[in-house]
Amino acid sequence: MQKTIAVLLSLPLAWAASALAENQWSYEGSASPGHWSELNEQWFFCNKGRYQSPIDISDPVAGNLPPLTVDFSTLAASIINNGHTIQIAVGHGNSFMLDRQSWELKQFHFHTPSENHINGQSFPLEVHFVHANRNGEWAVVAVMLVAGKPNPALDWLLDALPQRQNQEKALHKNLSFASLFPQDKHYYRFSGSLTTPPCTEGVIWLVMKQPVEASKAQLARFAQAMHRANNRPLQPLHGRQIVE
Repeated sequence: MQKTIAVLLSLPLAWAASALAENQWSYEGSASPGHWSELNEQWFFCNKGRYQSPIDISDPVAGNLPPLTVDFSTLAASIINNGHTIQIAVGHGNSFMLDRQSWELKQFHFHTPSENHINGQSFPLEVHFVHANRNGEWAVVAVMLVAGKPNPALDWLLDALPQRQNQEKALHKNLSFASLFPQDKHYYRFSGSLTTPPCTEGVIWLVMKQPVEASKAQLARFAQAMHRANNRPLQPLHGRQIVE
């Protein structure tokens, strides 16, 4: 498993599907989430794990968590629709501090509809900002999107999306992602997993409490680009606490 994590960290575009492409998985049919652990013995966490993501966030414990401090600008290096998500690889040097450690942004990607729920509510779109520390551990900052005003960052990304699946397009553009984060930086925190194979546990999840807006047309374009829902079903808490 450590070898798998090392491979994921070494590839700028590597989310689980890219690093383990020889094992095809899906959100539908015989390769759907309920069968992921049957496709590869290294993916046993997907169906045997006790701390899996996503979850329904409810009844949080008061922990007086400080607002998150994040850098809103980074180099967008490339974009791809890999058949599982729309994913953007970023340049180096974009990080934030958490638990006295630096967590560097590796990539971000989208799920439609949202994977996590908040108090039983699903959202049209969820963006995951995937970070790693020097020890190869993961932290994901998640932001929910709701229908409202057009989001300038989404328009640019959608216009840059290649026409063909698995066609990676170089971007090399400095882009501000301020509009993809809410003004209120308070969040829910819990321990979870990657939401795609190999479903590695020990991932720190920070889910922003306040959603951001995107137009109905933008939300529809994401759904159309994916052709199908790409959200893993909710997973049991198994006694985990959610802190706010």
